[in-house]
Amino acid sequence: MMSLMAGKETETATPTTARTAAPERSPVTATRAWAARLVVVGIVLSAVNLRPAITSLGALLAEVRDGLGMSGSVAGLLTSVPPLCFAVFGVMAPRLARRFGPAAVVCAGMAAVTAGLLIRPYAGSTAGFLAGSALALMGIAVSNVLMPVIVKRWFPDRVGSMTGLYSMALAAGTSVAAAVTVPLADALGGSWQTGLAVWAGLAAVAVLPWVPLVRDRGTAPAPEAEAPARTERQQPALRITRSRTAWALAVFFGLQATAAYITMGWMAQIFRDAGVSASTAGLLLAVTMVMGVPLAFVIPRVATRLPHQGPIVIALGVCGLAGYAGLYLAPAGGAWAWAVLLGVSNCAFPLALTMVGMRARTGAGVAQLSAFAQSTGYLISIPGPLLVGVLYQHSGGWGLPIALMVGLMIPQMAVGVLAGRDRIVEDEAAASA
Repeated sequence: MMSLMAGKETETATPTTARTAAPERSPVTATRAWAARLVVVGIVLSAVNLRPAITSLGALLAEVRDGLGMSGSVAGLLTSVPPLCFAVFGVMAPRLARRFGPAAVVCAGMAAVTAGLLIRPYAGSTAGFLAGSALALMGIAVSNVLMPVIVKRWFPDRVGSMTGLYSMALAAGTSVAAAVTVPLADALGGSWQTGLAVWAGLAAVAVLPWVPLVRDRGTAPAPEAEAPARTERQQPALRITRSRTAWALAVFFGLQATAAYITMGWMAQIFRDAGVSASTAGLLLAVTMVMGVPLAFVIPRVATRLPHQGPIVIALGVCGLAGYAGLYLAPAGGAWAWAVLLGVSNCAFPLALTMVGMRARTGAGVAQLSAFAQSTGYLISIPGPLLVGVLYQHSGGWGLPIALMVGLMIPQMAVGVLAGRDRIVEDEAAASA
């Protein structure tokens, strides 16, 4: 808009100059429009690849254990590796983005996912399998952190809709990988190695849109953003730990991730112990994950239109509490209803991503907030699924584990309301200093 107004002013004052300059601006505008379309494709394809490395392994975990001779404790460790890698490697993302540019880092991240998924099935040992998994998860971790940054920088006026698109693609990739990995393995000869390696092909496709953007290290696609970008680079580093909103968002992210990992890891077993068949329990889990596809697109759009996201946090939390109550009182009788309610509750993830983009003013602030909230949050989420397994083993039932889930949902709602307030982390950090 500013460049359009400037063009009109120039045309009034010096018509000849304006007519001469117009053809020079047109290719730039066309190039940026083309780049923006590439970014959209890259965001969608990358989001689709952020979870198949995890859910495809869950579908074939028994076969992997038998094939590699894994002990039960090592197999249990595999379930804790994803959040650990997300926490450890996600911290590096902002520094890498400042040096190489967000697009280049995401491109490298997708290449790492491709290599890791291709290496791990054929490594031939447990150590090699873990190393390949860690490589793939490293690529996922940096991409996790930088997706909100790229959305904020390229689409600052469409944070809600673009975050919704990204979250919807992530949910679709999660559910599809869980549903089709076993049939794919059977169709490709019954080999678990092939069933896992096939997802490397999808990850390789996600590398392609980012390749033309690797050299782009700017903070926004429009020329009018260059002056704010220079100002942003001149500002002192943000002390993110001095912001109460950043801490609230990190804890909220961690508790919602805990609930999601518990659901993905244990919900099917709860239904099976209640007398539901294995195939039906798998379908129920698929329903829970599929709920995130439409809602992940709707919730961020609604969230950006509200001055306070607390009501959405409360609504999602109430759905979670109702689902847990149903699992305790009548797990088999109302199984489909509980699956739907827990699927709605797990949509706290796209809400958390949306709030990351809303709670910081600058691109650098979004990068730091995203890295802090996700790294801290994933660290918080590590013990949850393990603790559920311990309680289940020692109590012999699901009463105590479900009580733990309910107990974690209450603080999740409380910190989510705090994170949903209309605050800016840069302002809070400056005020505390």
